[in-house]
Amino acid sequence: MDIQMKRGLLDVCVLATIKNEDSYGYQMIKDMKPYLEMSESTLYTILKRLEAADMLTVRTAEHGGRLRKYYHITDLGLRRIEEFKSEWQEMVTIYQFVTKGDEKDA
Repeated sequence: MDIQMKRGLLDVCVLATIKNEDSYGYQMIKDMKPYLEMSESTLYTILKRLEAADMLTVRTAEHGGRLRKYYHITDLGLRRIEEFKSEWQEMVTIYQFVTKGDEKDA
């Protein structure tokens, strides 16, 4: 898969993970696990990129005597998810075009 496309997909997956509730890194990985595998290093790279793009904010809170970073989606992040949904319909249409006639060849 094209690296830029994959990057965009992973960004949206991370945003979707915190769409309804703030979360922290390890929990986010667990929440995504049924759908995709993501290493901690990949996740934290994406989180830094999304924070720099103002699509999420970070707050630190104590949990069990340790500091934990919680991530919160911003309005810009929510808009990115909506844009993705719109773009995905275009991707489905392109996929249908590319694969049309394949069932005749099988």
